[in-house]
Amino acid sequence: MCCASCSIKANDDIKLKKCTACNLVKYCGVKCQKEHRSKHKRECKKRAAELRDEILFRQPESSRLGDCPICCLPLPIPCDVQKHNCSSSPVISMHCCSQVICKGCYYANRMREREQSLPTLCPYCRHPAPKTEEAWKEETEKRRMKRLEANDPVALQELGVDHYHDGDYGSSIKCWRKAAVLGDVVSHYQMSIMYREGKGVQKDMKKAIYHAEQAAIGGDPKARYNLGVEEMNNGRIQRAVRHHIIAASLGYEKSLEVLRKHYAAGCVQKNDFAAALRAYQAAVDATKSPQREKGEEWYRLKNHWKC
Repeated sequence: MCCASCSIKANDDIKLKKCTACNLVKYCGVKCQKEHRSKHKRECKKRAAELRDEILFRQPESSRLGDCPICCLPLPIPCDVQKHNCSSSPVISMHCCSQVICKGCYYANRMREREQSLPTLCPYCRHPAPKTEEAWKEETEKRRMKRLEANDPVALQELGVDHYHDGDYGSSIKCWRKAAVLGDVVSHYQMSIMYREGKGVQKDMKKAIYHAEQAAIGGDPKARYNLGVEEMNNGRIQRAVRHHIIAASLGYEKSLEVLRKHYAAGCVQKNDFAAALRAYQAAVDATKSPQREKGEEWYRLKNHWKC
């Protein structure tokens, strides 16, 4: 292998380094890389885009929610609130340990405690639940401060949400930006929305798409759906279809509805739509269990939710 600019061969004294964008060529130094840039620029951008697409359109193993740490079944994706008139989330975040569990496991733990007259404990870490609302708020704040000091991305993301609801968009962006650097998928998705709408930052579609892509790569189906809509608006139908197929395969209903419309319009092949439909149903079925159904019903009766 030799330098793409000066053609010098690698030896014990000269070490060649790859172009980090495309990995196609190597250079003996920064000077040669700059001199060769004008010749390599077009090919580099093309290959870099191809490498990016390979990562972007790779089917994630699961959604960003992952599995319930207790029953080990995939956690369900929240439904479309507007469509189902639903204010309930299918998962519960435990304030003591920040673990996200399904309602089925939470319900089973509460029923066991009631039947055996046991104290109320966290289903995961077994931490006692605060007895009063004031104690709950105080303990929650102490836990958050401790996690913030440790640069926990989840704590930063939650703090950003609080700032957002208070109307302090600038502070929410700061929290989400820091959490995104630490790898938090939700923060990438939220930043994509902020850049798209211009809240707390100047409107920037390039940054909005970048953060949406990072969230989609991390398994966020909503970010994937938004990317599909954006590609469709730009006339790139096949790229839009690929995004919606991946999101539907994760169990995201809205993307399946879009694919159904595209199939009726002749934009999606029959085999592709059938495969997406089977993958969607398999993903949804994997999140179901009798215990979760009981937990959902218990929550509806308890909180008078209609979904």
